[in-house]
Amino acid sequence: MRARDKAAVSALRSTLAALDNAEAAPVDEAELRGVALEQSPVGAGATEAARCELSERGVVDVVRAEAAERLEVAAQLTAPAHADRAARLRAEAAVLLRFLDGPDAA
Repeated sequence: MRARDKAAVSALRSTLAALDNAEAAPVDEAELRGVALEQSPVGAGATEAARCELSERGVVDVVRAEAAERLEVAAQLTAPAHADRAARLRAEAAVLLRFLDGPDAA
């Protein structure tokens, strides 16, 4: 990837972050409320939690959602002052969809 392809870099960075968030360990309501200090786990690794592993379908769903979100926001930016932002969002969505469609799609 060329260093000057800002749309691709931006799309890929934010999509990797979305994938990372999707793989985060689920938190139940009891953990959100917290536990008393004397009941807190102690020691090395006591607060570590296993991450979820997304299936290929899950990854595709996240990437497709990221592309759809960009296209939706671009469609809402109708004012001429936002034309550059809308174009950038469409370019980012195209980058993500190109990954889903494969190298032959253009």
